[in-house]
Amino acid sequence: MKNNLVILITIFCFLYGHSQILKQNIPDKLVVLTFDDAPASQFEVVAPLLQEFGFVATFFVCEFPPNYRDSTLYMNWRQIKALDKMGFEIANHTHTHANVSKLSQSQFNVELEYIENKCDSLGISKPSNFAYPGYGLNAAALEYLQIKKYRFARAGGGRAYDPLADHPYLIPSWATNADNKSEILAALDQAKNQKIVVLTLHGVPDVEHPWVTTPPELFREYLQYLSDHNFKVVSIRDLEAYIDVNEALKTIVPDFNKNLKN
Repeated sequence: MKNNLVILITIFCFLYGHSQILKQNIPDKLVVLTFDDAPASQFEVVAPLLQEFGFVATFFVCEFPPNYRDSTLYMNWRQIKALDKMGFEIANHTHTHANVSKLSQSQFNVELEYIENKCDSLGISKPSNFAYPGYGLNAAALEYLQIKKYRFARAGGGRAYDPLADHPYLIPSWATNADNKSEILAALDQAKNQKIVVLTLHGVPDVEHPWVTTPPELFREYLQYLSDHNFKVVSIRDLEAYIDVNEALKTIVPDFNKNLKN
């Protein structure tokens, strides 16, 4: 009898805790667009196309070494500020595109705070969301993010984001490139049953990193597909309308194995 009572209490706590994670039901066809590394084409190509389609997005910015100062390759901070004024989210990708799995807490804080301070100096809201450069993960990084009160952190994994099962600091995503159109279109079909599809894009095109380039004509095709099929396109920060991050942080145990693909 006692064992049965323990089981019932455990099930109740599990179901109750998970029910509290969602502030409201997640609609089908909810997609998050995210852009990494701040290549120049994100300002020159991506932003105008997003505005044309009326979509928002998150830009995870860094000063990518060694060629950040080459304005033909990467956005400058004037352009990043312009993205903010357009209504796009500016979020943190570390100062130097650092592999956070190899950083101490103090080193990680320096990387994060450089971007935070640059944003503050330009009147851009302090970043509250993060993306792991190169998808470098470890348990310590999650602890550091929580200490600094970040809300969400995007990783890889090649699958849909389930807010009831995926830790807020381990949001999975699909990365686009020039050759995986069929994979991305199939991925979009998974935006249903309380799951969210998150896409990671780099340059459109990406001159320095052609293995993650997305050709402009393909990017336009994706946006047209999202528009024609009535997807709701949001930024990472918009997910707080649906997800109680504090509850998720308390309830969900991180599972790094889910994010090893990509």
